[in-house]
Amino acid sequence: MMINNVFLMLSMAFLLAMTFSNGAVFDITKYGAKGDGRTDDAMAIISAFRAACDSTGPASVLIPFGRKFVAGEIIFEGPCTAKPITINIQGTLMAYDDLSLYMNGAWMLLERVDGAIVTGGGTIDARGMNSWQYHSENGPLLPVTDSVNIGIDHLRIRAPKKSPNTDGIHLSNATHVQITDSKIGTGDDCVSIGHGTNDILVARVICGPGHGLSIGSLGKRQNEMNVKGITISNCTLRGTTNGARIKTYANSPQLSASTIYFQDLVMERVKNPIIIDQHYGSKKRGASNVKLSDIHFKDIRGTTVSPVSISLDCSSSNPCQGVELANINLTPFGAVGALKSICSNANVVNKGYINPPPC
Repeated sequence: MMINNVFLMLSMAFLLAMTFSNGAVFDITKYGAKGDGRTDDAMAIISAFRAACDSTGPASVLIPFGRKFVAGEIIFEGPCTAKPITINIQGTLMAYDDLSLYMNGAWMLLERVDGAIVTGGGTIDARGMNSWQYHSENGPLLPVTDSVNIGIDHLRIRAPKKSPNTDGIHLSNATHVQITDSKIGTGDDCVSIGHGTNDILVARVICGPGHGLSIGSLGKRQNEMNVKGITISNCTLRGTTNGARIKTYANSPQLSASTIYFQDLVMERVKNPIIIDQHYGSKKRGASNVKLSDIHFKDIRGTTVSPVSISLDCSSSNPCQGVELANINLTPFGAVGALKSICSNANVVNKGYINPPPC
């Protein structure tokens, strides 16, 4: 499935996958959807979903192949009696270009639906360029929040390199999430893992353009929750501004991020391949109160366009503990010069071959 400049909010238990159930099919054209590339079909789509949601047994909402369905704000709201319920996108869904229609901060909002499946070989096109001039500080394309047991796979997410604050997939307050076998190119982080996340796997993702695969930013707001158990593995980053990154705000509230693995990563012309930045958002003064521990950068190789290819800039009041660098082989791309590592307030254990030389 292709996602272009989309803003789709997912909440509660949700599954984004390439399989869907048998059962009753609710074709949106049977509920009045025109699919002519002009008419707002939002109410027809919502009506088809409502009928499927309220049915019994497996149910599927069909967006049929070969047509362009324009829609304003769509809220897929549960709970549903149908289990599982599938949204099968075979055609193209396009956001309506009248921004006054969007009142809930998202184009499509799926909430309080347990065991939902979104699948299909179609395209979701949010036509994000219409709203970028009004962009807020954060506009992730596929935010996943307040959710548990999420699978996201075989997606292609695309936004222009210069699109503002367009994280590809952003997680917050989410547990047991797997993001796999996808290709993401954006104007911000390909994947950003925010506060309150636990047991997260990101694997076999190709990232670029974008700002890399990031934990954070953390510590910007009060009442943020801890982060634990994050694995980013077997991914490739191409031409990104960052590679494996952890970022926390200075003068932050107290919280922790621990048991984080960046492993088996390939860097291709990446500016900052390995970076911990605990002075992110440097307009704030003071040390970060986000405690980082049990952090692993393992089996990372490739090329960089920056002489500082390992930067571990940790908090003076909460130094990083248990940082492992193992089997790192980074080489310069172009006229970069000799590579180096810079470390501050970091307790680092080096294992195996490390290039550039460790701090």
